[in-house]
Amino acid sequence: MAASEAAVSGAAAGESAMMATIEDLVAMAPRATGSPGGAAAADYVERRFAEAGLQTEVLEVPSFAWRAEACELRLGDTAFACSPILHSGLAGHEWTGEVQHRLDAPVVDIGADRVRRHDVRGAIVLFDLSFDMTVAHSLPLTLFLHDPGRRVLRREVLRSRNPYVTSLARTMREAAEAGAVGVIGVLRDYPDSRSYHNEYYRRTLFPLPGVWVTRAEGARLRATLGRQSRARLTLDVTRREVVSRSVIGVLPGRTRDAVMVQSHHDSIGPGAVEDASGTAAVIALAERYGAAARAGAEREKTLLFVTFDTHFTGYQAHRAFARRHVLARDAPWNVVLNATIEHIGLRAVEGADGGFASTGETEPRGVFVNVNPAFTWRIGRAVRRHGLHGTSLLGAGALEFFAGGIPTDASFTFVSGVPTVSLISGPLYLYDDADTIDRIDRAQLVPVVDFFADVVDDAERHDGRRLGTMPASLRRRLPRGRW
Repeated sequence: MAASEAAVSGAAAGESAMMATIEDLVAMAPRATGSPGGAAAADYVERRFAEAGLQTEVLEVPSFAWRAEACELRLGDTAFACSPILHSGLAGHEWTGEVQHRLDAPVVDIGADRVRRHDVRGAIVLFDLSFDMTVAHSLPLTLFLHDPGRRVLRREVLRSRNPYVTSLARTMREAAEAGAVGVIGVLRDYPDSRSYHNEYYRRTLFPLPGVWVTRAEGARLRATLGRQSRARLTLDVTRREVVSRSVIGVLPGRTRDAVMVQSHHDSIGPGAVEDASGTAAVIALAERYGAAARAGAEREKTLLFVTFDTHFTGYQAHRAFARRHVLARDAPWNVVLNATIEHIGLRAVEGADGGFASTGETEPRGVFVNVNPAFTWRIGRAVRRHGLHGTSLLGAGALEFFAGGIPTDASFTFVSGVPTVSLISGPLYLYDDADTIDRIDRAQLVPVVDFFADVVDDAERHDGRRLGTMPASLRRRLPRGRW
């Protein structure tokens, strides 16, 4: 077999193996924190790490499981299909128990406006959810863009939005402060789906009960408001403390210096792209380096492979890991680099049927970096060498101090002072039940793994104290971990 044919054959085998891992994880969904699926996913990752020859441990940290037992919306005798705004109706960040929210109140329609411009005391606020961050918003941070087909720079792509930054937290906070009693969010800029599973925004409590309605139901509701201005909103909530399970696999090197490779295995829906794809990449890298170790390869730096829980419930595991394994004086390792892999997915748009239609193109993605200029240059070369099209290098140094972190799973080690290389993309379906196997960018699975192997190997060849944008001796003097 010719060398080129062998490479193609090896890539195909790698892609098939990663797809099998993704399929296994999706079969366990939902992999929510504290759920049977979440426990099964943690057990699965631990077993795969052990089979790869890694020493394993499970980091168990308290978190919370929120559930809506009942969800209903009516105006007079007219019922409207709705779904709960996740994590809404809470009395406090640490609150657990059961509560029945039964509202009968006037509706104040603010559309896309700010709450503060309306009198909403004692009312249910009807608002249009906006997705506030586009691909174009990343351009000021862009250090390098590999876009040989100029697909990212098309107007419709630059205008496309991700599900992370929305008007929900702002609206909920302002509505509560203004004396409102509940909220109804219209998914105005979203396909015809009520399966938008919003994240728990750990800095913002959602004290008011709330529901989502689709764009079509929102229009029907607004038409009904002309005849009936009061709504009955029912949201019965249960929240209990659960134990999250994050998995750590260790491949010891000759020193305490460690390179960390991470993703998260939890999900709300099927979670194929978010983040079975990232977990599959972490497992593939663990198996690659485990096999090399069994073949006699020795490394200076320890390798840590971590898949986190609590991504959707407050990041308690991420914070605990950073406190114990990065910031603590007696931390077992000196983490000199974090490599985070999230969301190897295809770009989708709203289809003719109102759902998500795949374009067959890679979703534009960014690699946040706060490493030294020479390392950044080598990473840019690796992006091009491995054909990671539609990929930008984003300078993250300023975000450490002015934005309080980066919008990726790496944020807590990042703000703890660890040099970071974090890949992420933001297709709009990530928080939806539409995040299914067919959304995976299969052709990019192996290239992403090969790229991160290059990043890990590059860090192995260089002094861990000098991987960041400033020497480690200076970074340690800065205040860390103020979350």
